[in-house]
Amino acid sequence: MTASEEARTSVVTSYWCELAWVPPGEVAEGVLVTVADGRFNDIVRDVPAPPPGAERLDGLTLPGMANAHSHAFHRALRGITHGGGLEGEASFWTWREQMYSVADRLDPDTYLSLARATYAEMAMAGITAVGEFHYLHHAPGGVPYSDPNAMGHALIQAATEAGLRISLIDACYLSGGVGMPLTGAQRRFGDGDAERWAVRAEALASAYKGEPAVEVGVAIHSVRAVAPEQMRTVVAFSDHHAVPLHAHVSEQRAENSACVEMYSATPVQVLHEHGALGPRSTAVHATHLSDVDIALLGQSGTHVCMCPTTERDLADGIGQARTLFEAGSPITLGTDSNAIIDMFEEARAVELGERLATERRCHWTAAELLSAATSTGHASLGFPDGGTLCPGAWADLVSVRLDSVRTAGATVARAADAVVFGAAAADVHSVVSGGRRVVAGGNHVLGDVGAMLAEAIGQVR
Repeated sequence: MTASEEARTSVVTSYWCELAWVPPGEVAEGVLVTVADGRFNDIVRDVPAPPPGAERLDGLTLPGMANAHSHAFHRALRGITHGGGLEGEASFWTWREQMYSVADRLDPDTYLSLARATYAEMAMAGITAVGEFHYLHHAPGGVPYSDPNAMGHALIQAATEAGLRISLIDACYLSGGVGMPLTGAQRRFGDGDAERWAVRAEALASAYKGEPAVEVGVAIHSVRAVAPEQMRTVVAFSDHHAVPLHAHVSEQRAENSACVEMYSATPVQVLHEHGALGPRSTAVHATHLSDVDIALLGQSGTHVCMCPTTERDLADGIGQARTLFEAGSPITLGTDSNAIIDMFEEARAVELGERLATERRCHWTAAELLSAATSTGHASLGFPDGGTLCPGAWADLVSVRLDSVRTAGATVARAADAVVFGAAAADVHSVVSGGRRVVAGGNHVLGDVGAMLAEAIGQVR
């Protein structure tokens, strides 16, 4: 039986949650949850003790979290890209060259191993759905594999085996910079033009039609990588299939400058002019924006995915998350480069970054940040029925210890605050994803994930 088939079996399972975060964003005591066919069947509050046959979940139980922006292969860079500084230049652009070096060594088999271990690490952190921003399509030199979607299939298989739903965000990537050709490892990313990209993406989408745990979305990688005249094809694909459309937006000031010089418009304005903004769209990073950019994103209802641990690692800057949210953009969270895989850290970093930028405290409530990590993130990935504890939703349960050295002293009334502002991924002790138990006692069902990561990373370094 495959993992996806196992998650859809008709066995009814019940869990009793000591505390649970339930709609409309509050902590309830004694919540009994029943699961059938990978979905929540019933949720009953104020059950004083576990009834016979129900499994007890201690601590605070959350709905599954959605990692709205990931590059799985970047996990191989953790801990080795922090050089430079006083001894030499270290910037986003030098980091990118190291990333290209890893990208050029991967093939479908090694990518499967690395992504499976990375996604298992995500599951251990309470992530039950991942948005994989996928642009590593072809063999070295840009030669297509016999199956042009071999790398995409590897990612989907990896997520399934690790127990995650996946929105594979297939990226159109055609140029190496504004007005520049692809070079070196970048040749693996390109399909030649948007029409040929669409043919390949159509084949990928067709292969997973009817798979409820797999969504094939699309991406305009960035204004650096897709010229405006090619963007309409990607937008049309998203519109025709009603799937997510993501794009890297204004991560670096240099990106903005090059875009304005070439098109006399900011990246957000270029995307707006070509129909790429809207409720199905997500602008990733959106770090350096004008007031006009913020208004365009907000008025269109475009999601904005903040990736603060990567943005601070790469010295990108601090985005205006609260301003964007109040303008109308739903906020989501992503681990991006996977320098850290910890959604609690991503959530609190949104708040703490704004404190540093404004010299004021308390921009976000714990409930707002949990919503960004759960229901809003799922919706941005094409899973609007995920990330919430209500009947009919995906049966995801993430239980977090409230007695660790980080969370000890938590009260019922402030349990959500204790988790968002104090917990770490290591405090997640149990994860049920789509009705399937994937983490128990802090351990993944696949085994020693640390050893899996070490072996997979060793193959590509």
